[in-house]
Amino acid sequence: MRTVFIGAGEVSIQTAKAFVKKGCEVIIIETDKAKIDELSEELDCSFLQGDGSRPDILREVNPEQTDFLFCLTDSDQANVIAGLVGRSLGFKRVVTSIRDEQFEVICNELGLKDTIIPSRTISRHLVDMIGGRENVELSTVLKNEARFFTFIAKENDAVVVKEMKLPEDARVVCRYREDKFAHADEDTTLRAGDEIVILTHSKNLGELEKRWQPKQTEDKPLDSASKKISR
Repeated sequence: MRTVFIGAGEVSIQTAKAFVKKGCEVIIIETDKAKIDELSEELDCSFLQGDGSRPDILREVNPEQTDFLFCLTDSDQANVIAGLVGRSLGFKRVVTSIRDEQFEVICNELGLKDTIIPSRTISRHLVDMIGGRENVELSTVLKNEARFFTFIAKENDAVVVKEMKLPEDARVVCRYREDKFAHADEDTTLRAGDEIVILTHSKNLGELEKRWQPKQTEDKPLDSASKKISR
């Protein structure tokens, strides 16, 4: 797996270290050369100095060959712009981090569906912990070839689940409507705007992504100075 991080903050560093241990190819884009020099001594990955929200910088990490683009700078605005640019350049999946919840609606309207709000995630975990409902690690649930796949239903997806014609070993397990959770079965009627969660065999991910992931648009090439990715 190939991952690219924009911003060399603590979350990026810790996540990158975990990916490196798993044998993944990791690239970190950072504007601060001093920070790159420091991290290169402890982290076995590639670095690119530059502004990760710029199309000419993101093109240098080969978007079409990258599985994940993580936009994790300290600026919500920079992360949103980087997410939009990354999506337009053809990154397979773009994850955008925001601190201010006001940007969540904007991200949804712009189609940045993989948006995370760290403070909300932490608060939910703490509330569950206090209530005696500690979260179960996904790694203990998704074993072997089991995978989750999520997408936002469009108008042509507003059907009864059993009419979706899902591949073998794929089942709709739940849906979120206006942020409200509900279990789903074959007789559940879906609506446009619902977030659908499918439990599936990993062999079906390619087919599901082809069917529901938005097609990427291509930007026209921009002239830019060559910047090397350093080790």
